[in-house]
Amino acid sequence: MRRRSKILAALAAVALPMTVTGVSSGGPPTAVASTPGPASAVAADAFKAASQQYGVPESVLLAVSYAETRWDDHQGKASTSGGYGPMHLTAVVPAEAVDLSGGEKVAKGESLRTLYKASELTGLDPAALRNDTATNIAGGAALLAEYQRSLKLPVGASTSAADWYGAISSYAGAADKTSASAFADDVYAIMARGAARTTNTGQQIVMPALQVTPAKSQLARTALPAGTKVAGATECPTTITCEWLPAPYQVTAPGDYGNHDLANRPKTGKIDYIVIHDTEGGWQGTLNLVQDPTYVSWQYTMRSSDGHVWQHVKANDVAWHAGNWYVNMHSIGIEHEGFAAQGATWFTESLYRNSAKLVRYLAAKNDIPLDRAHIIGHDQVPGTIPSTVAGMHWDPGPYWDWEHYFDLLGAPIYGHNVFPVKAGSIVTIKPGFADNVQVVTNCNADGTCVPQGTNFVYLRQAPDDAAPLVKDLGLRPGSSASTTQVSDIGARAAAGSQYVVAERSGDWVAVWYLGAKGWFKSPAGTPDAFAKPGLVVKPKAGRTSVPVYGRAYPEQSAYPAGIPYQTVTPLQYTIGEGQAYPVGDASIETDYYRATTFDGQPPTDHVQVLGNDQYYQIWFGHRMAYVRAADVDLRPAV
Repeated sequence: MRRRSKILAALAAVALPMTVTGVSSGGPPTAVASTPGPASAVAADAFKAASQQYGVPESVLLAVSYAETRWDDHQGKASTSGGYGPMHLTAVVPAEAVDLSGGEKVAKGESLRTLYKASELTGLDPAALRNDTATNIAGGAALLAEYQRSLKLPVGASTSAADWYGAISSYAGAADKTSASAFADDVYAIMARGAARTTNTGQQIVMPALQVTPAKSQLARTALPAGTKVAGATECPTTITCEWLPAPYQVTAPGDYGNHDLANRPKTGKIDYIVIHDTEGGWQGTLNLVQDPTYVSWQYTMRSSDGHVWQHVKANDVAWHAGNWYVNMHSIGIEHEGFAAQGATWFTESLYRNSAKLVRYLAAKNDIPLDRAHIIGHDQVPGTIPSTVAGMHWDPGPYWDWEHYFDLLGAPIYGHNVFPVKAGSIVTIKPGFADNVQVVTNCNADGTCVPQGTNFVYLRQAPDDAAPLVKDLGLRPGSSASTTQVSDIGARAAAGSQYVVAERSGDWVAVWYLGAKGWFKSPAGTPDAFAKPGLVVKPKAGRTSVPVYGRAYPEQSAYPAGIPYQTVTPLQYTIGEGQAYPVGDASIETDYYRATTFDGQPPTDHVQVLGNDQYYQIWFGHRMAYVRAADVDLRPAV
């Protein structure tokens, strides 16, 4: 097994070019402050006032702001791309040039210092533009109006939103027409869908949907270059900027090579998963590492500031990224610039949107279901044998917004009170994100973590807020309970994950988790879990326990001469009599892709060994696992 070492945090994050490019979500006209209170009215009133003062349709202001920040203000702090406030006005430190591609350099211009341009246009103080929501929105409106005038297009709050395509493209701060138009297309997709959310400061804004046909011909009026194609055919949607930066496949020493394996997927193994990683380092350091033949590899890297993508390994080849060879064989890995312990500081809206575009494209191309059993975090990848469980990774961590991400994928995480939550039913975890601020510790040297939205609920050993967290024998081999440390996933039920209800007690729900019961609070009025139909596995009659596995390799008789048998060792967990676990996939391949030599040839290398011993992928604890079909009964949940 080639296991992936996480990129060292010591690699300094490299800054920051452009702004957004992304997938569609919500959008448009007059902002409505839902629920009473001055906090709710501030942003809504500010959008309306700025629209009238600077002659920009309110729908355009709202949709641009949503595409940039989802109306969040960063509370006076800069985003990773140097942007402030809900309009993401940028104030990047001047420099002669910034390296956007690991090679080509482009000049940093006005587009990266829009906060100061807004100050010139409005006469407003830069500090106010950074820190005050209403002032920031006014600055963004002034910029849009200036872009519209520079393209010799009419300005006015009553003008049609359709006639602002060129100005919106300019607002992106992009380096070329491809990136600029991708941003504008997202903004208009937002308008078409509408949106509603509570911002990071508790402001509740609703935008009704608005259907318009944008004047895309306006893009030709901008001075942006068309954009150049990079050598090497990338496997990306046309709606994102994507470059080919190949990971090396070469001999590194006698009998050794790096940093991925050639294959012919899906003929040599289906692609079942897309694994979401974070880099634990800046994008330039990450790109340097993936070009190191003695290191490991992944298919794509995505930059935080603008969602720019580099592809390194073709989808039909096997990258070394998951720490589990079976998962490597069947997955595509995407690295997202960021640090799991910092979360929202790095996981920008442009990152989420472009990542969702890429994943939707890859899922459609490879017939991968858009659900949390197949679009997985690195933290869901199981250890291969008992000794590797504790060393498995935990990224992208507790601050990755799975609910928003799946909304962008067009496959929202299930959350409707249609079926009763009762013993034997399958529940999907959906705790919300922004207002789900769980206690997390040890992000910083002083043991603290900046409070922010989290993607999970804690599971406890009893229906009591004071009860200890559940145990994970793989992470803590003794009898210790799990902890709140940021890297400790032992007691976390994450958004989109599924479990079988063991029992209910008032507001508390117990689910089967790692061979025991785990309790979480889910009041009927504000539930964190919702029941849905599906298949479960239970031990066959007469079995008091069933082993679980971290991979689904073939039985010994399936291996031809010259290919050693790969032992399938049970993990340290078991499924007890009377327990049940949801099925994530009942049709996985039982196989082993033999790739141990450089440029190897069949029949003993670069070949797929297929078995007859059937396995099911199941939801089991925070991570997924596999069980032999011969050990369990497959049946619908009650």
